[in-house]
Amino acid sequence: MPASNLLVIDDEPAIRQVLSAVLTKAGYFVDSAAGAVEARAKLMRGDVDVALCDIKMPDGNGIELLRDTRAAGIETVFVMITAMASLDTAVEALRAGAFDYLVKPVRNEELIHRLEQIEDIRGLREENRVLRKVVGERSVPVFRFGSPSMLEVERLVGKVAPTNSTVLIVGESGTGKGVLAHSIHERSTRRDGSFVSVNCSAIPEQLMESEFFGHTKGSFTGADRARKGLFLEADKGTLFLDEIGELSLQMQTKLLHAIEHKQVRAVGSEQTRQIDTRIIAATSRQLPTMVAQCSFREDLFFRLSMFQIAIPPLRERQADIRALIRFLLESSREGSNGIDIDAEAESYLLAYPWPGNVRELDNVINRAHILAENNCITVADLPSNLVDAVSPKMVAAGDDVDEEGLRRQLRKKEIEIVCSAVRRAEGDRRLAARRLGISLSSLYRKLGETVPS
Repeated sequence: MPASNLLVIDDEPAIRQVLSAVLTKAGYFVDSAAGAVEARAKLMRGDVDVALCDIKMPDGNGIELLRDTRAAGIETVFVMITAMASLDTAVEALRAGAFDYLVKPVRNEELIHRLEQIEDIRGLREENRVLRKVVGERSVPVFRFGSPSMLEVERLVGKVAPTNSTVLIVGESGTGKGVLAHSIHERSTRRDGSFVSVNCSAIPEQLMESEFFGHTKGSFTGADRARKGLFLEADKGTLFLDEIGELSLQMQTKLLHAIEHKQVRAVGSEQTRQIDTRIIAATSRQLPTMVAQCSFREDLFFRLSMFQIAIPPLRERQADIRALIRFLLESSREGSNGIDIDAEAESYLLAYPWPGNVRELDNVINRAHILAENNCITVADLPSNLVDAVSPKMVAAGDDVDEEGLRRQLRKKEIEIVCSAVRRAEGDRRLAARRLGISLSSLYRKLGETVPS
């Protein structure tokens, strides 16, 4: 069913009524205007997809209205309607930028056919955009996990990806929640649609509604042109909401309404838009605890966690670390220049607890690659805080430590690293978390403290 917003512009009430009824029945969202003045006000909001516009009106000319709309930077498609089969009028309308023109009385079949042509052209443009993106992207190697916990994660991804279910991905900062979300999209029936990612903690509260649902031109100070919003950008695709726990309660309510009713309304608009957008959310926070503290809506939590995937931290999946090191070394090759790592440096990487998870490991490998002499990474190329955090005894013990004993030692060293970072930041936990590359809530959790409200 079409999801376009249409505006019928005609000074004859009967024509407005008939066309509106026909188009509404065909599945379009329809508004109307009785003349050029009223139509200009509605067009300038920027949320009209197609305008069916009479050329001759008592208070203005349809072609001038088209020109004014184009001059304002608004991309509404115009189909002109005229009572006279005048070639001159038609040519003038087309030169002004009209898609086509129809002669009164308008036949319903012809009108629907014109609108279908417009939908097809817009669909081809989107398809070309996707193809350009696919062709322009170089092939990216895929990492294959070896740990039982991540093999289970991959199994869950394979089960949920082909469905339209919402997905909630939970895990510490740096574990790869965004990569997993993109993998779900690529393995879904929506892979030819857009994958739109947004970090909810990065959007100012006053702009949140506009970013999510769009806005019309002039709806607030600074809105110099209309914006579609993230939901419409991800229509027929996937919207990834990272750090969903950072949303305010007010925005949580609006998000829940959009998910449940599959409709959005831009700020400043009177029209609702139907959407077909899959939601994947992620968080490093404990949402059940937030629900208990009334800082996260329980109904939204249940809606998002219809299918939940938990990514374990890197320190709990030793089987992946060595393979990840090799994978990242291979990925960091530039041209024909290979890069390797000596046994001692690798031992340090294997013993380190990785509080910043895969993101921190990736940063360490990239940094070491830059510093490495003779294309071989040594201990001297590793960050000093990493080397200081790993005792020679841990490196030597390495393979002799059983998995549970290793986890306890890693947990102890992780706490030591976090406490040291807090001391160096003179008690500023937010600064310490930023230096460690983890979220503030993760730092409090590692210290066994409660996040202040």
